[in-house]
Amino acid sequence: MNGKKTLSLLIACAALAFGQASMAQQASTGQAIKDDAKAAGKGVGDGARDVGHATKHVAKSIGHGAKEAGVGIGHGAKKAGQGIGHGAREGWDATKHAVKQVFKGGD
Repeated sequence: MNGKKTLSLLIACAALAFGQASMAQQASTGQAIKDDAKAAGKGVGDGARDVGHATKHVAKSIGHGAKEAGVGIGHGAKKAGQGIGHGAREGWDATKHAVKQVFKGGD
């Protein structure tokens, strides 16, 4: 082989090797982008799940608090109603007793 053919062969081999290295780097970069996108998607999914769990917990807490408040209000209303009923009954009994005192002169 003469020098010209050897030089051409060396340049061709160098170009081929450089092309292969360049393609490997591009494939590596593409894979890195895919891996980063996958990790980011997984992070977003995990964050969304955590937000969902927190929302569920808050909603449950609010629901239970509302239930307890409603029961407390209901019991308070019941006690108030009973108190009013007893007071009305005692008032009626006192009025009835007073009317008997006035009109009959005794019990």
